[in-house]
Formats: sequence, structure tokens, C-alpha cells
Amino acid sequence: QVQLVESGGGSVQTGGSLNLSCVVSGGVFRLNTMGWFRQAPGKQREFVADISHIDIVHYADSVKGRFTISRDNAKNMVYLYMNDLKPEDTGVYSCAYARLYWGQGTQVTVSS
Repeated sequence: QVQLVESGGGSVQTGGSLNLSCVVSGGVFRLNTMGWFRQAPGKQREFVADISHIDIVHYADSVKGRFTISRDNAKNMVYLYMNDLKPEDTGVYSCAYARLYWGQGTQVTVSS
């Protein structure tokens, strides 16, 4: 069974930075696409970024140029580096393994 645990969330002011981490146990991490998604209060979960097993990355338009996703296959970890944060980035950020398994999420709050 695949398990994911996120960490690194918190509260920052507009323009601040946060770095999220997700560690994965089980599965075959190095062969699967890993992604980050977020859900704001009262809204549906939305795609933020993903990275394939060969390091091809995709970003939502709303975060391009501000967020960076990376992975470390030796540690079974995926990261999301978030810069120039805005209040609309507020939400629960979850990592996903092949969009099949999900972590519980970590809260990110950006205040104006």
C-alpha cells in the first residue's frame, strides 16, 4: 500500500515563501508521476504541478514562474518550492502518487 505524508505548510504574508515536502512509502516511486494539488475552502481540488518519472514538469498557469516542483528518487520524496505567495494560494496542499494515492495534506495560509 502506498502512503504519502506531507509537511512544510504554514502561514505567511503575501510575497513570502514556503517549501512543502512529501515522503512516499510503498509503491515504486521512481517509476511514477508525482503531483501537488490544492483545495481552497469551498472550492474543488485543483492541479498545481506534477513531475514525471523522467522529470518532465507541468504547472498550473496560476503558479508558473513562482512554484517549482522537484523529486528525489533516492529518498522517495517530492517537493514544492513556493515563492511570491498570494492570498489566492491559500488552501490544503496534497501530494499525489500517480493520481491514485493521496496524502492528508498540509495547510498553507497566505495573508494580505
